[in-house]
Amino acid sequence: MKKWIAMLALCVASTGALAQELPAQTMPAPNTQSMQGAGGARMQYAMQQLQERFGAANTTHDGKLTKQQAAGGMPRVAQHFDEIDTQKVGYVTLPQIEQFLMTQRRQ
Repeated sequence: MKKWIAMLALCVASTGALAQELPAQTMPAPNTQSMQGAGGARMQYAMQQLQERFGAANTTHDGKLTKQQAAGGMPRVAQHFDEIDTQKVGYVTLPQIEQFLMTQRRQ
Protein backbone atom coordinates (compact mmCIF):
# COMPACT_ATOMS: atom_id res chain seq x y z
CA MET A 1 0.00 0.00 0.00
CA LYS A 2 2.88 2.36 0.75
CA LYS A 3 4.21 1.82 -2.77
CA TRP A 4 0.81 2.72 -4.25
CA ILE A 5 0.47 5.82 -2.11
CA ALA A 6 4.02 6.85 -2.99
CA MET A 7 3.32 6.40 -6.70
CA LEU A 8 0.07 8.34 -6.42
CA ALA A 9 1.86 11.08 -4.48
CA LEU A 10 4.54 11.28 -7.17
CA CYS A 11 1.86 11.54 -9.83
CA VAL A 12 0.14 14.32 -7.92
CA ALA A 13 3.37 16.11 -7.01
CA SER A 14 4.72 16.02 -10.55
CA THR A 15 2.04 18.32 -11.88
CA GLY A 16 1.99 22.10 -11.80
CA ALA A 17 -0.56 24.35 -10.21
CA LEU A 18 -4.17 23.69 -11.05
CA ALA A 19 -5.24 25.54 -14.16
CA GLN A 20 -8.96 24.90 -14.01
CA GLU A 21 -11.24 22.20 -12.63
CA LEU A 22 -13.69 20.22 -14.72
CA PRO A 23 -17.35 21.06 -14.33
CA ALA A 24 -18.97 18.61 -11.93
CA GLN A 25 -21.07 16.92 -14.61
CA THR A 26 -18.00 15.94 -16.67
CA MET A 27 -15.75 14.84 -13.82
CA PRO A 28 -15.59 11.04 -13.68
CA ALA A 29 -16.69 9.61 -10.36
CA PRO A 30 -13.95 8.16 -8.16
CA ASN A 31 -13.63 4.43 -7.86
CA THR A 32 -14.95 4.25 -4.30
CA GLN A 33 -14.63 0.47 -4.12
CA SER A 34 -10.85 0.77 -4.41
CA MET A 35 -10.82 3.32 -1.57
CA GLN A 36 -12.73 1.22 0.95
CA GLY A 37 -10.40 -0.22 3.54
CA ALA A 38 -7.34 1.02 1.66
CA GLY A 39 -6.18 3.98 3.70
CA GLY A 40 -9.26 5.92 4.74
CA ALA A 41 -9.03 9.70 4.69
CA ARG A 42 -5.49 9.75 3.31
CA MET A 43 -6.55 7.61 0.36
CA GLN A 44 -9.59 9.78 -0.29
CA TYR A 45 -7.41 12.89 -0.23
CA ALA A 46 -4.97 11.31 -2.69
CA MET A 47 -7.83 10.35 -5.00
CA GLN A 48 -9.25 13.86 -4.80
CA GLN A 49 -5.85 15.29 -5.71
CA LEU A 50 -5.59 12.86 -8.64
CA GLN A 51 -9.02 13.97 -9.88
CA GLU A 52 -8.07 17.63 -9.61
CA ARG A 53 -4.78 17.10 -11.45
CA PHE A 54 -6.58 15.14 -14.14
CA GLY A 55 -9.14 17.93 -14.49
CA ALA A 56 -6.42 20.55 -14.82
CA ALA A 57 -4.48 18.55 -17.40
CA ASN A 58 -7.61 17.75 -19.42
CA THR A 59 -7.72 21.07 -21.25
CA THR A 60 -10.48 19.91 -23.63
CA HIS A 61 -12.72 19.00 -20.66
CA ASP A 62 -13.88 15.79 -22.34
CA GLY A 63 -12.77 13.31 -19.67
CA LYS A 64 -10.02 12.00 -21.94
CA LEU A 65 -6.36 12.78 -21.47
CA THR A 66 -4.13 12.64 -24.55
CA LYS A 67 -0.42 11.94 -24.28
CA GLN A 68 0.27 15.61 -25.06
CA GLN A 69 -2.09 16.77 -22.30
CA ALA A 70 -0.53 14.28 -19.90
CA ALA A 71 2.95 15.55 -20.74
CA GLY A 72 1.82 19.08 -19.96
CA GLY A 73 0.01 18.38 -16.71
CA MET A 74 0.70 14.85 -15.45
CA PRO A 75 4.25 13.85 -16.44
CA ARG A 76 4.16 10.52 -14.59
CA VAL A 77 1.02 9.56 -16.50
CA ALA A 78 2.75 10.60 -19.73
CA GLN A 79 5.74 8.46 -18.80
CA HIS A 80 3.48 5.38 -18.44
CA PHE A 81 0.94 6.45 -21.07
CA ASP A 82 1.34 3.40 -23.32
CA GLU A 83 0.92 1.07 -20.34
CA ILE A 84 -2.23 2.88 -19.20
CA ASP A 85 -3.75 3.16 -22.70
CA THR A 86 -4.42 -0.58 -22.92
CA GLN A 87 -6.98 -0.14 -25.70
CA LYS A 88 -4.50 1.90 -27.77
CA VAL A 89 -7.02 4.64 -28.57
CA GLY A 90 -4.69 7.59 -27.99
CA TYR A 91 -6.17 8.78 -24.71
CA VAL A 92 -6.61 7.64 -21.13
CA THR A 93 -9.39 8.23 -18.65
CA LEU A 94 -9.31 8.75 -14.92
CA PRO A 95 -10.61 5.21 -14.22
CA GLN A 96 -7.80 3.80 -16.41
CA ILE A 97 -5.21 5.78 -14.45
CA GLU A 98 -6.75 4.56 -11.17
CA GLN A 99 -6.67 0.97 -12.47
CA PHE A 100 -3.02 1.34 -13.47
CA LEU A 101 -2.14 2.67 -10.02
CA MET A 102 -3.98 -0.21 -8.36
CA THR A 103 -2.09 -2.69 -10.56
CA GLN A 104 1.20 -1.05 -9.62
CA ARG A 105 0.21 -1.26 -5.98
CA ARG A 106 -0.18 -5.03 -6.21
CA GLN A 107 3.27 -5.54 -7.71
